[in-house]
Amino acid sequence: MARVAVVTGGTRGIGEAISLALKEAGITVAANYAGNDEKAAAFTERTGIKAYKWDVGDFDACAAGVQQVEAELGPVDIVVNNAGITRDGTILKMTREMWEDVIRINLGGCFNMAHAVFPGMRTRKWGRIVNIGSINGQAGQYGQVNYAAAKSGIHGFTKALAQEGARFGVTVNAIAPGYIDTDMVAAVPADVLEKIVAKIPVGRLGQAHEIARAVAFLCAEEGGFVTGSTLSINGGQHMY
Repeated sequence: MARVAVVTGGTRGIGEAISLALKEAGITVAANYAGNDEKAAAFTERTGIKAYKWDVGDFDACAAGVQQVEAELGPVDIVVNNAGITRDGTILKMTREMWEDVIRINLGGCFNMAHAVFPGMRTRKWGRIVNIGSINGQAGQYGQVNYAAAKSGIHGFTKALAQEGARFGVTVNAIAPGYIDTDMVAAVPADVLEKIVAKIPVGRLGQAHEIARAVAFLCAEEGGFVTGSTLSINGGQHMY
């Protein structure tokens, strides 16, 4: 029987690439999404991967969502915490709401999802949790104190939870992408993007499938000796 994975924010960008990579690896994938029903339906039609709607920042919604996936597909063995938002602004312009929204979704979502699946993984003595951090959680970024704090928190969360899961066969790892060619990066003004690329030693943006391949390895049976690690995939832009 195929293992079951939940990929949060799994219908677009990096999340879509991860969902497809896991499906290609023979894993049954449930792709979580937050709001756009039309795009989620198009994703399912295009990929054959079922999409499930809930807010990862809502503790109870995550528990209910995992319960629904398990009722329909089977026990969840793998979670990829990819869902994330930005609410950028310097601290003088950042509202409390902008801060709390990003922390609630980007960092809180990792806790909510891990809390929902960890007991089952521990009981079955097998599990994979992969959290998507960011280069900006390692190096910081002007105008992103909320995002950088949340992503940095993910890296610490990963190391701590890895210690809890290790003896039960549950690995917990993080990936810290650099600048990847997604819709979010495409929204950056061209002159700013040009300056960003100029700082990347390999001379280009990353591709979503390059992140997805790393996630697939960490989720595989062969990835069982890797835990508590953060894998930086950023073209050499920040060597951490």
